[in-house]
Amino acid sequence: MNVRYLGHSAFLIEDILIDPYLSGNPKCMSAPEEIECSIICLTHDHHDHVGDAFEIGKRNNAVIVAINDFAKDVYFEGVRTEGMNIGGKITIGDWDIKMVEALHSSNKGHPAGFILKHRKFNRTVYHAGDTGLFSDMRLIGDEGIDIAMLPIGDRYTMGIEDAAKAVEFIKPGLVIPMHYGTFPAVEVNPEMFKNQCPVEVRIFQLGEENDL
Repeated sequence: MNVRYLGHSAFLIEDILIDPYLSGNPKCMSAPEEIECSIICLTHDHHDHVGDAFEIGKRNNAVIVAINDFAKDVYFEGVRTEGMNIGGKITIGDWDIKMVEALHSSNKGHPAGFILKHRKFNRTVYHAGDTGLFSDMRLIGDEGIDIAMLPIGDRYTMGIEDAAKAVEFIKPGLVIPMHYGTFPAVEVNPEMFKNQCPVEVRIFQLGEENDL
């Protein structure tokens, strides 16, 4: 399964794009017009997560998946949408998409994470979105997470210590840290996180692409 890190919390996993904050991101090396996808998942409506979703969605005729309150607004941007809510699951193409809790803020609707199960590759990815630590991450771990994408930048999300505790709850096969280093306020050393984790940590460089 191909995974490409676009910076901040943005990933392209096969044909699914998550939180595409590209334009205006001082650390992003990818342009919106380079991105090809069928699905765009938005964890919440903050600008550093919505990013270029509308432009990319229109150009690719992609479906934008978001919390229902926000998805209603997105519809009027002229893009295809699928609204859902915490605990719900939908299937699009090869993906089973489940929306799960995230502890954060948002302008409209509730912030969320996503559990993404790819039928062809039989791999399960958890993208936590922006979140603090919460004990029900243990229930997310019951989904059998192969890859967890967790924020470590502190201040607005979990920091290194809480993210390492989240790994204990989730028990993924592999962890990819995110939401750090984009701005001074979230500048942390991912190697410190790696040293505290009980499972394998893969620190992606900006624009890096790997088969996982």
